[in-house]
Amino acid sequence: MKSYQINTINNPHKISVAPMMDCTDKHFRMIIRKISSKALLYTEMIVAQSLIYTDKKERFLDFNSEEHPLSIQFGGDNPKMLEEAAKMAQDWGYDEINFNVGCPSPRVCSGNFGASLMREPTKVAKCIESLKNNCSLPVTIKHRIGVDEEDSFDKLDSFVKEVANAGADRFTVHARKAILKGLNPKQNRTIPPLKYDVVQKLKKNNPKLIIEINGGFTNIDQCIKALNDLDGVMIGRSAYKYPLRWSEIDQKIYGENPKSKKASEIIFSLVPYIEKHLKNEGKSWDICKHLINLVEGIPNAKVWRNEISTKSIRQELSIDYLSKKASELQRMGF
Repeated sequence: MKSYQINTINNPHKISVAPMMDCTDKHFRMIIRKISSKALLYTEMIVAQSLIYTDKKERFLDFNSEEHPLSIQFGGDNPKMLEEAAKMAQDWGYDEINFNVGCPSPRVCSGNFGASLMREPTKVAKCIESLKNNCSLPVTIKHRIGVDEEDSFDKLDSFVKEVANAGADRFTVHARKAILKGLNPKQNRTIPPLKYDVVQKLKKNNPKLIIEINGGFTNIDQCIKALNDLDGVMIGRSAYKYPLRWSEIDQKIYGENPKSKKASEIIFSLVPYIEKHLKNEGKSWDICKHLINLVEGIPNAKVWRNEISTKSIRQELSIDYLSKKASELQRMGF
């Protein structure tokens, strides 16, 4: 295997929003981009094999120009297919490629990728090398601190060193191990204990590597604290379920001037985007299933969400009705 010098990314992303299956599609990314212009966003995981063989590559690859900076996440274990996927990602205009070695889904692991690959660092290194050799984009990796009984610090440190030597530019470490025997993906997000100290130790052991932490972050102050020891913080479910709680990312993390980011303003700003989606025969629920999460912590929030959801699912939601409901929020000061 070819040996690389350890690479670094200029101006590493201090905050990113995690790739989440059935969540981080291009519509959600358009919403979160209204909240932060700086945070790095991710696609859902795309299986390299599926991308290679589909006739509808745009369904996997298309995104809106407003979404930059944007990373595409691949899953797989076949270097040849990842080679082709890397070329496509670069041609399509993505800002970086991320390789998934953290997903605990049984369906994913049965295909020998995701978290199960942590047991095969040499194979992972070959996959990273294949991605690096076939594009000029940064290539990063997302993984756990261990898998099942293979969760010693020495194994983690050895894994990271081997993958770094293959050219990985950044390591995003979910500070939980994956338990593939007995827990489902949802349980794997909460039951294995968070061990931030393990990720901090990993950074101290590898000071020249860019190491980002993921897992359990629910507010900006926690992120600021973590950035004292690590290069970046990835936020996940909290950003999806409670997006407006992260409205001060650009101000507090990146020093930008504060801007008003109320739910009503964001909805009004998205109306042209929603209209275009409907004209292209899209469904309002494609967007509204994410949009409703903007409305929380205010009077009758649940009623508002239910009304939008019901009309949207029934394909009865008009732009006029959505604007009317946004005006209600505006009158209440939200």
